[in-house]
Amino acid sequence: MDEFVHSGVHGLWHPSCTCRMGRPDDPQAVDGFACRVIGIEGLRVADASVMPVIPRANTNITTVMIGEKIADAILADTKAEVPSLVPLHLS
Repeated sequence: MDEFVHSGVHGLWHPSCTCRMGRPDDPQAVDGFACRVIGIEGLRVADASVMPVIPRANTNITTVMIGEKIADAILADTKAEVPSLVPLHLS
């Protein structure tokens, strides 16, 4: 049985944790808050590589949620940069 399991079972490798998210003073962190790359303005990483550790669950849904949260953060930043339009009332 052991020989069968060892010869027929293979693991899958999900690349993750290569651009670790963390505080700016963390020497292993590549991304900071909202997945902004530390030291490079305007660049974000929003995939499985920002996870500081591999989750125990499937990495797919975790990666999708990272993308969704960062997309929301980018939209919020964009809205903050654009001045609100005041309706023009003609009398």
